[in-house]
Amino acid sequence: MLRRSLLGLIVPAAILFGAVPALAESRLALVIGQSAYKSVPALPNPANDARAMSQMLTDAGFAVTTASDLSQDEMRARISDFAGQVAAKGADTVALVFYAGHGLQIDGENYLVPVDVDPKREADIPIQAVRLNDILNTLTSVPSRMRIVLLDACRNNPFPELSKTAGHGLAIIDAKIGAPGTFVSFSTSPGAEAEDGSGANSPYTTALLASAKEPGIPIEDTFKRVRLAVNKATDGRQTPWDSSSLTDDFRFMAGASSASPAAKPAPAAAKRTVDEWKRELQGKPIEVANEMMVVDGTDEAYEAFAAIFAGTPRGLQARDWLDRHRRMVAWNDAILANTAAGYRSFLVLYPDSDLTATARKMIERLRYRPDLTPAAALSVPATNVALAAPTCPCNAAPQEQQKAAAPVKKRADPDPPRRAGKRPPRVVVEDDVVVVRRPPPAVVYEPVGPPIGIGIGIGGGGYRGHYGGGYRRGGY
Repeated sequence: MLRRSLLGLIVPAAILFGAVPALAESRLALVIGQSAYKSVPALPNPANDARAMSQMLTDAGFAVTTASDLSQDEMRARISDFAGQVAAKGADTVALVFYAGHGLQIDGENYLVPVDVDPKREADIPIQAVRLNDILNTLTSVPSRMRIVLLDACRNNPFPELSKTAGHGLAIIDAKIGAPGTFVSFSTSPGAEAEDGSGANSPYTTALLASAKEPGIPIEDTFKRVRLAVNKATDGRQTPWDSSSLTDDFRFMAGASSASPAAKPAPAAAKRTVDEWKRELQGKPIEVANEMMVVDGTDEAYEAFAAIFAGTPRGLQARDWLDRHRRMVAWNDAILANTAAGYRSFLVLYPDSDLTATARKMIERLRYRPDLTPAAALSVPATNVALAAPTCPCNAAPQEQQKAAAPVKKRADPDPPRRAGKRPPRVVVEDDVVVVRRPPPAVVYEPVGPPIGIGIGIGGGGYRGHYGGGYRRGGY
């Protein structure tokens, strides 16, 4: 009888600790699926993706809030409410946001698209959509242990007029230049477009549902599996991409191999050179080599694969991925610098791409921006500078009074500094005494343009170009 009682306790305990995630931290999730767009054709799968992800995350121990077909105001309200829930739970909370629907990049910024948008031009998107960096800033404005943002949002641009000038896909977000403890995943690589899928779910969500259910798998390995599964399912046309600044371990489902919640991720393996990758891939079947390249996700792996399998369909896909990725990295650099010179440098490298029109527009926008480089500091010998208080001429000797009454000869500095943006001090010599006259501060007006590197959100700590921008390879 005692054995049966003990067995009755052991079996539920085994189920509790071995089949469900460890709940040492609070887990909160917001899941959004945008299908019923009003001004463009509906997307079949996002609503299905949201339902399936909600169930998986509930099984993984998350308290899930699910919302579908939100307007702009509703999206902003949901994000704000979710941030309030995270704040109420405390600093040991894992906050996850999953979004399925349309997403766009405009002027190097990523936007998630509400169902009520009806843009007539690019300038309408920042007004009618929700900026991704504002969502990231809102999440980082409240204390939490980890923020995970999963975006099945890289589908084709559905607005014909915008697609003529706006860049394809989404721009890079670099989690490493934002707040530590952030993980961002896109359904395809920067600058590329994802497929909605012909099944009940998109290829990205299908792969994520399968990989996240595996017990004891660290999140970095989970998304390596997602990359490989989506690449295979789309015959190489789509490869997900992620960016991480995580400092703690996270697993969707706990298992026998799961470490303690406070464990640190394993250190990254040493990065291989192109030549090392060539030796590694040489002689392997093309599909095996392709899997190795996709899982690694670095420029070096793609460069070596494209060289070894040049001329094959897989080799051409690898070359296309590499060229696009390097272009998006250069674009992210230009966006972060936000100078006319930076955009001109981008056009020199990529004179004819889907981002050419945007780069030219940004140069025009910055045409009247003044040069804010401070003028060089003046170096005046200390022996010639009058540091004492000025002396009243009426207290001087008679001959000195006459001298003071005479007009003062002013000799201008023979080589005054050139004015560059801010006016420098004016230097004159009065009776062999150097006098530095500083002009009042000038009022500088700058044309309206995107901010340099800092996004505006509830809590600051802004992200730009991909959380500023983004990762510089498939899974960083």
